Amino acid sequence: MTPKRAILLLRISDDKSGEAAGVARQEEDGRRLAERLGWTIGPDETHVIVENDTSAFKRRKITLPDGATALRTVRPGFRRGLDMLAAEQADGLLAYDLDRVARDPRDLEDLIDVVESKYHRIPVESVSGSLRLANDADVTMARVMVAVANKSSRDTARRVSRKHEELAAQGRTGGGGIRPYGYERNGVTIREDEAEVIRWMAQRILDGGTISGIAVELNERGIKPVRSEQWNQRSVWSVLTGPRIAGLRRFRGVVVGEAQWPAILDRDTWDAVRAKIAERAAGTSNVFTRWLTGSLWCSLCGHHLIGTAATSRATARYWCPTPRGGCGKIAVAAPHVEDLISQRVVEFLSNEAVLDRLLAATSNTATDELRGQIAEDEAQLKELARMWANRRITLAEYTEARTIIEERIRNAKTFAIGSAPRVLRRLLGGDIQAEWESSTPTERRDVMRALLPKGFVVLPFTKGRPRAFYPDRIVPR
Repeated sequence: MTPKRAILLLRISDDKSGEAAGVARQEEDGRRLAERLGWTIGPDETHVIVENDTSAFKRRKITLPDGATALRTVRPGFRRGLDMLAAEQADGLLAYDLDRVARDPRDLEDLIDVVESKYHRIPVESVSGSLRLANDADVTMARVMVAVANKSSRDTARRVSRKHEELAAQGRTGGGGIRPYGYERNGVTIREDEAEVIRWMAQRILDGGTISGIAVELNERGIKPVRSEQWNQRSVWSVLTGPRIAGLRRFRGVVVGEAQWPAILDRDTWDAVRAKIAERAAGTSNVFTRWLTGSLWCSLCGHHLIGTAATSRATARYWCPTPRGGCGKIAVAAPHVEDLISQRVVEFLSNEAVLDRLLAATSNTATDELRGQIAEDEAQLKELARMWANRRITLAEYTEARTIIEERIRNAKTFAIGSAPRVLRRLLGGDIQAEWESSTPTERRDVMRALLPKGFVVLPFTKGRPRAFYPDRIVPR
């Protein structure tokens, strides 16, 4: 059967220039193949499917039709092509290469299902000759090649991730992406005219200004952000709350250390700006209150619990959220667990031995000493690597020692750069009970994460017990 309405599938993973040159070359080669085979490609607007700047490997969390969540590649064009083949709106598939069609085994299996669902197999061909599904041998070969391509993508993703982790640990810029506002394209050199704008924005916030008001004033003055014509609340918020302008390096949403680029705002000013923004965040209804969010974990599925507000029918609580991938089976009343943890924190900090250690640890001198210890540990890691390379220690000894030292460095960096030591200095400098009661939810969260970064596990109710709050359900992780 010679296709008369074939689909031409064109895909390229990365198109930073936006010129679609890669898919244009694929289209030219694909049309030549169709002419050679005697195939007819359907109308361009429906049968030439372009997936420009689209990955066939990266998966995202999506909601399935049955309400469950799963990781899937997100490729609307590919899915539309499968639907057209299944509905007999198209009768063949052309592509440049197998890996242009699928790098995820599940996507290939979906294509195979459609191809084999018809009495006469739907013809599938590629310019490179790597994709044919005409018989069982072709199908088996395609499965093997997609598995190999998937492994190659995973290896590449792992190497890239490790490289970015290394750059983050060194405080270096990751490169690529949009130029950060306030800095040159290299991400390191300050662009002074934009830095002055950032300092002005920060002062406006500290003087009581609003994010929306700043956006309006910047637009009126003709000052533009990096890649758009106008400022909005989101872009102003992103610049002011991002750790980059304070000279801090963020990796996967977490500040991991000091950066190698200079700060535009000093750390205290940046902290004060963020605190002001948090206080004013879109009105009183959105003020952060559930300070144990991120510190409580489900004992059944391991998901973190989130805080919810009180309603007319129910008290405020922390629960394992099903919309975010949790099991929904663990919940605890927020006022009770917050009172319990507050009591434990105050009792812990009131212990004289603990108090002396924390006062020493949160001093500026101790922070400097901590940074010195980090430098010594990093030098020890290099020496350890040399010892292993020279076969002076075994791989097992090297692995065990490296794990211990890296854990020590991570903990030290977290404490050295975190905002919690500042909060602790104020908390420990007076009446601990009174200072804790007057602290904001954000400050309580920061203290909690400094004292017990792994948080607490919330156990389920024991069968037979009355429905009430039991402190023994809250167990340190």
